[in-house]
This record gives sequence, structure tokens and C-alpha cells, in this order.
Amino acid sequence: MDNIKLGLKENWKQFTLLVIVNGFVGGMVGMERSIFPQFAEVEFGVASKTAILTFITAFGISKALANYYTGKLANKFGRRNLLLFGWILAIPVPFMLIYAPSWTFVIFANVLLGLSQGLTWSSTVVMKIDLVGEKDRGFAMGLNEFAGYFAVGVVAFITGYVANDYGITPYPFYIGIFLSIVGFLLTFFWVKDTRDFVHKESSTDKTVQLKNIFLETTFKNKTLSSVTQAGLINNLNDGMIWGLLPIVLLSLNFDNENIGIITAIYPTVWGIGQLFTGKMSDHYSKKGMLFWGMLLQGVAILFIPYSSSFGVLASLSAILGLGTALVYPTFLSTIAQATSPQQRAESVGTFRLWRDLGYAFGAIISGITADLFGVEYAILTIAGLTIISSLIIKFRMPATIKQIKST
Repeated sequence: MDNIKLGLKENWKQFTLLVIVNGFVGGMVGMERSIFPQFAEVEFGVASKTAILTFITAFGISKALANYYTGKLANKFGRRNLLLFGWILAIPVPFMLIYAPSWTFVIFANVLLGLSQGLTWSSTVVMKIDLVGEKDRGFAMGLNEFAGYFAVGVVAFITGYVANDYGITPYPFYIGIFLSIVGFLLTFFWVKDTRDFVHKESSTDKTVQLKNIFLETTFKNKTLSSVTQAGLINNLNDGMIWGLLPIVLLSLNFDNENIGIITAIYPTVWGIGQLFTGKMSDHYSKKGMLFWGMLLQGVAILFIPYSSSFGVLASLSAILGLGTALVYPTFLSTIAQATSPQQRAESVGTFRLWRDLGYAFGAIISGITADLFGVEYAILTIAGLTIISSLIIKFRMPATIKQIKST
């Protein structure tokens, strides 16, 4: 135990490896990001907005549940073992999409992808938090989320480009085969478990333990529950953007390459921005960053239905990415700061359960609203919910989290 030292500089090799691994994790989502609505309609004749968005619903629910149980089981089975299992679940997914005989089979593939994402992404998040200690926690989360979401954007662009030149299937999904196999091999040969770092930090930590981690994170604790509701709404609007933005762009007669560019700008700005916003959350008001980030997202989404030019839509995509970059590492660094090391994995898992259920809620709400009233009303509904979430941060979340520290 004495030779274990917390800190980013002290553990830079293992930390860097985990950043790279999380890039491969994010790339698996990017594989679907820009092409899936068209994949549904061209390959399977699925035209209903609600039906198309069923794949996001399936993904969101399975990822949310995997997040929660990764948090609960991390101390028992080890972070590395859960990360490996997540990669094992990911490997069949691109093959299933290439050879899918029906839309139901595609949905099942997305259930597997969601389980894989929950296990892999949650494990890398918790392992990085374990390694760095309190000083650079926000910066660590910024690097983690940068790697994941920058990869989402890059792979979304590449798959859009490949689909435009070579067709919707199978070539875009070959990227997923490469990512899943290499991600598994990197983890198997070089990633080490971080439970000993938890024991090291626990020996000096004085944070009061939560009586009921699930209830405190979800409802009772004003800091944790404010962050949790914002996380849910953040991914609710992300689920809508994932499913409906390509449909909007198709209706405006953009080709696959331009759709790929616009849809990729959002996660790319989101990813790169976190290199800066993660470090900012170590030094500036977490509450302020969460409020302005959610508000920026809501305003950007509000203008999408009234825009038709490539430049304006690309700009809105960038603003949406900036707003998301402000909140994403701040969510995780706030949760980590507000909980004890022994309870951190489960609290992060609970937060990520609700956050990624937002994908399912966003897909269901926007899909049904789009089918009943039109895509414009679906987008405006999600924009309104995002702005309301920013106000909950403003008026419910305490300015500091000192009140849940022991004296």
C-alpha cells in the first residue's frame, strides 16, 4: 500500500492507456451516429420516427442498467474484469449489424452495445477517478470524456463519408470490428485494476458516507440529485439529436457527407472542449458551469427547427457541443467530490443509470411527439425541458458541497 501514490503525474502511463481505451469505447457509438436512421429506412423499410428511435431506446435502457450494476459490482469483481467483459459483449455487435435479417435483430444488437458501453465507459471513468485523487479529478474526467466523445465525432464523420461513397452497409461497420477487437486486446494485456488506489484514498478521506446511495444520489441530496436530473436531461436531448437531427438534415436534402459533418461537429466540440472544461471544474464554480452549460444546450436546440443553411446548422451543432462540454466532466467531478471513495463507484453508477436512461426517454418522447405533431414540435419540447433543467440547477443546487463533508 505504501508504494501506491495518487495523482495524474504519478500514474500517467496507466491513465494514458485508459484514455486511449475510452477512445475506442466512444468510437463504437460513433459507428452508428450519422447513418442509423437511413440504415433503418434503406435496409429494413422502417420509416416511423418512433420505430427508428427504438434502437436508441434499447441502447439507452441497457446502457443505463449496465452503468448501475458496474457501479455496484466494481468493488466486488474489480474494474478491469468488468471492462474486459464489456469488450467481449462489444465484439459481436458490428457483425450482427452487417448480417441483421430484421429490425428486431438490429435492436438486439443495440441492447448488447448498450450493455457493453455501460460496462466499459463506467469502468474507465471510475478507474481514472481512483488513480488521480482529488486534486486533478475534473481534469481527469475532461480527458476521459474528451477521448470518448472526440472518438464519437471522428468515427461518425468517417462512417458518414464511407456510407456516402460505398453504401450504408457493410463497410461502415468494419470500423466497429477493428475498434472492439483492439480495445479488448489493449485491456487484456496492459490495463491494471485500481482497487488498491481506493483503499489508499479511503485511509485519509473524511467525507461523510451516504445512508442510502441510490436515494441520496437520485432524490434527497440537493447536490447529487441536481446533478443527476441534469445528466438525465442532457442525454435526453442527446438521444433526440442522435435520432432526429439526421432526419431533419435529410428533409433539407443534405447528402450523407454533409450530414456526417454536421452531426460530427457536436460530439467533436463536446469532446475537445472537455480538455479545457474538465480543468475549469477544478477551479471554478461547478454550479455555474452546470447552469450555463444546460442553458446553452437548450437555446441551441431551440433554433434548430428554424434553420436550414449548412453554416447555421453547423454553428448550432458547435454551440450544443460547447454546452455539453461544460457539463459533462463537471457532472462526474461533482459526484466524485460529494461522495466517499468506498461509495463513489456506486454513486457514479446511480448517476449514470439515470443519465443514460435519458437516451431512452429522449427517444420515446421525441419519437412519439414527432409522429403525432411533427419533428419541429419534438425538438421544441426537448429544448424546453433542457432549459427547465438549467433552472433546477440554478435554484436547487447549493453553491458549494461543503455541507456534506465531515468537520
